[in-house]
Amino acid sequence: MKVVKINAVWCSGCLVMNKIWNSILKSYSIETINLDYDLDEEEVLKYNPGDVLPVFIFYKNKKEVMRVIGEKTEKEMLKIVSELLDEKDN
Repeated sequence: MKVVKINAVWCSGCLVMNKIWNSILKSYSIETINLDYDLDEEEVLKYNPGDVLPVFIFYKNKKEVMRVIGEKTEKEMLKIVSELLDEKDN
């Protein structure tokens, strides 16, 4: 599984989610591409992130399977990750 994570330094929800995501990465091996909404603007636009940050775009077999937008709890993110990793077609 691969995740494209779009955030910004000025986004308070992004700061919270960075801590949560880093905690999740201690338990799961997930390829993560981090993009800054402002610094990586050209690349970010390819993903059509919308106006709410952060955005987590989950890919399996090179296809987008889920998009998580905005601030979530660690419990919510763990549930999403574990469900996606448990599916047969990892």
